[in-house]
Amino acid sequence: MSRELRLRIISGIVLAVIVLAATWYGGLGFRLLAATIGLLVYYEWSTMTDLHGGDPQGNALGWLGLVLIAAATAMDASVYSMEVLAAFVVVTGIMVAVRQKSWWLPGGIFYSGLTVIALAEIRDDGLRGFVLMLFIFATVWATDIFAYFVGRAIGGPKLAPRISPGKTWSGAIGGAIAAVIVGTAIVWRYFLADGLWIPALALMLSICSQIGDLFESFIKRRFGVKDSSHLIPGHGGVMDRVDGLIFACFAAFLLAIVISLTMSGETISLGGVLLGV
Repeated sequence: MSRELRLRIISGIVLAVIVLAATWYGGLGFRLLAATIGLLVYYEWSTMTDLHGGDPQGNALGWLGLVLIAAATAMDASVYSMEVLAAFVVVTGIMVAVRQKSWWLPGGIFYSGLTVIALAEIRDDGLRGFVLMLFIFATVWATDIFAYFVGRAIGGPKLAPRISPGKTWSGAIGGAIAAVIVGTAIVWRYFLADGLWIPALALMLSICSQIGDLFESFIKRRFGVKDSSHLIPGHGGVMDRVDGLIFACFAAFLLAIVISLTMSGETISLGGVLLGV
């Protein structure tokens, strides 16, 4: 085993233990994790797109917005309206866009700020939030792992050759099938869920996860970088590890909001909304 592979495995295990422990604990532990991920993602986005030197004041405004959102979430997201925090992200991004006449930095503010909000709101503090978070992890991780191995084993037509030449349609389909099986098994371990809703949700999140992966690949190719950073030994950056997770969380968060709006004002956790329990 090469030193690089050994380092990658050790880093992966350490990260998985930290993430799963925070997910199990919930509350402050997970909110801090969500806030940390958002701040690191913004750091990598702004560094990768070379925005630090272009407009220091605009970048400082972006950092101020992200820090305030992360702090509000870490203190207790339930105290603040998620709609208010989301609106703050949007307003901050628009202010920076008007100042810079460019959408790259505002895009990083939206991407990072909504990541913090979505992660914290999905996990919540109850069993439903815990299961929903595990469900999302399972679909994203199964998609990544099986897309890689199925793609290498079968090969075939490329999924998006101009963005990520290594990805194939066979891998994408194999990853999606695995996500449906693994994600559904996670939910059925805790709740009785009839019908095809959970498998359909797992399939949707798997597709969104793969879109998120391609989105980050597009940004890296656009700015000529191999990894989003070197923060994680053997893995690259935080964005390299959570790109699919971010898009899956966005999709779950937005879908839960849409469903909630049709429930006559009932108050229920996102886990209850999406898992139907």
